[in-house]
Amino acid sequence: MTLAVDRELDHQKFAIEDISTGVHASGFGQVGDGRSFSFHIERQQLVVEVYRPRLTALVPQEEDVVAVGTHKLTDIDLTDKRSLSAAVRDAVAAAQPVSRTNR
Repeated sequence: MTLAVDRELDHQKFAIEDISTGVHASGFGQVGDGRSFSFHIERQQLVVEVYRPRLTALVPQEEDVVAVGTHKLTDIDLTDKRSLSAAVRDAVAAAQPVSRTNR
């Protein structure tokens, strides 16, 4: 596990704050616009969930997810932090908004 130092991000950047490599790779970070994200491996792909800005709870809930991105594992070296970080960056950039149904 690697923990990044606190830092200010400009609007166009993102930072991974925690990353674990391997077959159960996971972690979390921040996008420059105030949103946070997490990533994990699920069903042979990397899944990234981007959360709404200014979360108040320590653990985001399903309703806090505003966008989701995925990346195929065949293109990632899960044991290399740089490869995994690049795939996470690409998945965050390509994340699509989550549609909500009216209840």
